[in-house]
Amino acid sequence: MPLHDLQWLNTLADDQAVNKLKSCCGSSRWASEIARRRPYDSFGQLTDVAADVWWQLAPADWLEAFRSHPRIGQKSAEVSASAQSQQWSHSEQAQMEDASANATSALARLNETYQAQFGFIFIVCATGKSPEEMLAILRERLENGPDEELRIAAAEQAKITELRLKKLIDCP
Repeated sequence: MPLHDLQWLNTLADDQAVNKLKSCCGSSRWASEIARRRPYDSFGQLTDVAADVWWQLAPADWLEAFRSHPRIGQKSAEVSASAQSQQWSHSEQAQMEDASANATSALARLNETYQAQFGFIFIVCATGKSPEEMLAILRERLENGPDEELRIAAAEQAKITELRLKKLIDCP
């Protein structure tokens, strides 16, 4: 899919904008609100609004966004995600292709533990992280309380969203 500029996003029909934005963040309320607040004068304005809207959402909206991601080391999300979102997830987790069998097994086991403990999948901005780094982060985050972990996961989703907006809008 070719990358686009900000004018492209600003001129999309509302439903098209929401669908494209959901590739960046799987929260329907977030995507609808970002589309509603168009036009954007700069990429910085878009990311500022994106962050502001994200942190005003309810935890249920965050959980909806989390469900659009596959677990680390897996290919499919809990809910159907756009082809673009799936492609970006695969790219963001590219280093998992070189993971050792031990790391892959440990991540799978700890992903299960994490989901059982917190009720949602482990969300981490995986771009540039090795399997061992993600495994260490996962182990560390298993020590958090539920409220703290939800906020940490939401912060990781915010990082992912900004990276994906850069990809969507062709911003260096």
